[in-house]
Amino acid sequence: MTEPPERPGRHPQTLGHLEIQGSGGHLEIRDGHAESPRPERHQEAPGPGRQAPAVRPADSHVEIQQKLAAALADLVPDDPSIPPHPYLRRHLAQHAAQGHVLDDTHVPPALLPWETSAAVRRLLAAGESSSLRQQWLQAWAKLEPFTRDLTPLSRLASLQLAHHAATARHLPPERRGNPPEPFAESPVTPLWSDCASAENLWALTDPAVTSLTSVTPRGPRRTLVVAGDDHGAVRLLRPDGTAAAAPLALHQGAVTHLLPLADGLVVTAGTDGRVTVLDAHRARPIRQIHHRERAWVTSLIRHEQSEHAPALLAAYGDGHIAAFDAATFQPADIPLPVLESAPVLLQSTRLPGPADPPRTECGSPVRGGEAAVSGPPRSGTPVLLFAQHDTVGCFDGRTTARCSRHPAAVRALLALPDRSGRYAVALEDGSLALHDAAAPQLRLPAPTGTGPDTTQATALQVVEVENRQTLASASADGTVRLWELPALRPLHQALPGHSAPATALTAVTRDGHTRLYSAGLDSTIRTWPLSSAALQNPPPVWTPITASALSPPPMRLLATAEEARTKVWNIETGAEQLVHEGDSSTALAWVPLGTRLLLAAGMSDSSVALWDLTEGGTASTVRALTGHYSPALCLVPMIDDATALLAGGGADGRVLVWDLSTGRTVHSFSQHVFSVRCLASVHSRHGFLLASGGSDGNVRIWDLRRPPREAGGGHRSDPVTIRCEQHAVNDVAFFPLDNGGLRLATAGQDGSLKVWSVREGQGQGQEPVPGRQERSRERSYDGVDLVREFNPGDGELTAVTRFTDGRGRTVFAVAGRTGIHLWDATVDRPLLQAVTGYPVNTLKMAPQRASESAAPVLLATGEAGTMILRLDDKRL
Repeated sequence: MTEPPERPGRHPQTLGHLEIQGSGGHLEIRDGHAESPRPERHQEAPGPGRQAPAVRPADSHVEIQQKLAAALADLVPDDPSIPPHPYLRRHLAQHAAQGHVLDDTHVPPALLPWETSAAVRRLLAAGESSSLRQQWLQAWAKLEPFTRDLTPLSRLASLQLAHHAATARHLPPERRGNPPEPFAESPVTPLWSDCASAENLWALTDPAVTSLTSVTPRGPRRTLVVAGDDHGAVRLLRPDGTAAAAPLALHQGAVTHLLPLADGLVVTAGTDGRVTVLDAHRARPIRQIHHRERAWVTSLIRHEQSEHAPALLAAYGDGHIAAFDAATFQPADIPLPVLESAPVLLQSTRLPGPADPPRTECGSPVRGGEAAVSGPPRSGTPVLLFAQHDTVGCFDGRTTARCSRHPAAVRALLALPDRSGRYAVALEDGSLALHDAAAPQLRLPAPTGTGPDTTQATALQVVEVENRQTLASASADGTVRLWELPALRPLHQALPGHSAPATALTAVTRDGHTRLYSAGLDSTIRTWPLSSAALQNPPPVWTPITASALSPPPMRLLATAEEARTKVWNIETGAEQLVHEGDSSTALAWVPLGTRLLLAAGMSDSSVALWDLTEGGTASTVRALTGHYSPALCLVPMIDDATALLAGGGADGRVLVWDLSTGRTVHSFSQHVFSVRCLASVHSRHGFLLASGGSDGNVRIWDLRRPPREAGGGHRSDPVTIRCEQHAVNDVAFFPLDNGGLRLATAGQDGSLKVWSVREGQGQGQEPVPGRQERSRERSYDGVDLVREFNPGDGELTAVTRFTDGRGRTVFAVAGRTGIHLWDATVDRPLLQAVTGYPVNTLKMAPQRASESAAPVLLATGEAGTMILRLDDKRL
């Protein structure tokens, strides 16, 4: 479904002349152009006893827009492969919103794959229509930021998947009914979904954003959100998430700090040690203030000190603090504390004045302080807060004192904006606390989660929720949390969204409504309205799926692992079975062994469990396979008439192969330097080949026809090794050719998919070279060449699988940062992009019988859930 080129003066449909009459006027469309409502005709004054009719222009306008939206909706073709008139694509949603009828009836789903206004999400956020009448629009709004460069066919498939995930979770096919009419001809049909949709997405960024702030203008200019990324660029974004200007390359490292000043000025600082100033409204750099070589900026603030003009302070990783006049940006000579050579965080506050209640002493001197005090800094004076290691100190321009010491290093420091002297700290152990610079005994701890590895706070921001100051914290688990002040009690539930650690926060208030923005290492910026109504019903926090597997026919069993539970779903009936609880699974694979169906699971204790799930029976443990020193990250069975093997690759860098009939380890390979991330096997003329990819960037091909060594469980021949030059190799896939040749595909951390030819033959040993294989005297495959490369431009590629369609095309499915890409490797042509809105970690084609010619079925699993799709290659 590609949009045909439009000839001059000719459209797929002609609107001609459309006139809508309302109670107070009318609106006309002539040849696809809307004309302003005509002024009302002069009416004679009413006679005696007659009352003049009441005319409400606002109601009249709404009525006209309602009628116009209804009339235009009737012109949308029912077949989504037919492009609607350009006016409908750009303006129908706007007419429906102005008529207060922005719903699936007045904006038909068949229009959405062609919609070009890119304003549906904004219009839905501003409207008040019932969400029950907006299911398709709501699904489209979540996809809208991803779809600007997609073809209508990709938009159609993505919309169908998003709608299914939102409305048909866990529903088996017989309870879903037929596909909706606009999507009966879609190339993708969802069969099963248990996943979250892309919630609260505001903007996509590539590379990832590392700092955020906002610029509130004076006069008619719009508020801008300013984002710094980890490649040194600063982006200026409008309220709808679109770019207000081209990115500004200001730094040679990550932009870690953004400080807004008056009149749209923003000070930036980064890991390259530079401090610069830009005019956000004009999208123009002004000047570089400072550059400290071989040091990175750890903090950037505006500070007012008694008897001195306001200054900008930039702190560095070596403990140095540089000061500049906040108006002229010239170096400022002001008193500063002398600190030890270690990273320092800064904040500016003011202690309460004489009218406030008396304060207790601040405490003992800080390590490295310039001077010590026996009491707190003078009341009513500005105070500079600084944090090094586990200690927070304060400096009032004359003396330095310790304010608080903590059980772990301080990761984030924030002074409350009420100038009360209170400040919040986030520690590396995952705790959050509130302190007072003049009352060190005040400490109210509040854990930010269950453990320091996943819940460390990465950024702090004070926002207003229902006119109350609230502390917001971004976390390493990708969530945002809100805390009541000063008690630091959790406010509502955690706000999910990011699939990687959140890195920065900012807030924007417009028309009395405040929205919170968060950036993450998943290259997204997300936003939440800070109202009680919105916060009481946040999106659900989804438990990451760590592994999944789809069984071979005739059964359709889906095994999934999340947290400490392993479950099996029958996708034909919707029945659920709990297989194991109390231990997490890191890899899953179905093993058809004769008349039995086994489920293999890599466990957290480094063993591989085998469970018998033969139809009609309960799960029973067959045995545990051992040998790994770390949990298995991937499993692949190799079954034929004479062989029943299971291979496992682990975080210990080893590949083990077990004989399932005895449970013994028959092969042990340890050539990978780091963890083994993926495995793939293929049955050649004489036995199985096994490929392993790892974090060392290499793929190794093992010929299992070679007998194992007599002792040690090793292998007599060295593997063919391909240095893929893709950083880490996340997934591999074999596919044989009709002429007897063999291909191998590798999905890389660098965002590329590479296809290699593997030729049979003999060779002599030589040193490996990039893009080629190591040569060995003992091996049966020695020809490896790069034949094709595909770069979908969707970040790191995490998974790959392939199938051959009815036309004989070799089609690859690869998973990127935001979706699934189908690529015709035969002619090197992209076919489809199905947007998921979150990273997909696993892609597997469902096993088919050799006699089956049914459409291929794809299993896609990511951090936000699982989806099973049927692909109709005739429509690709």
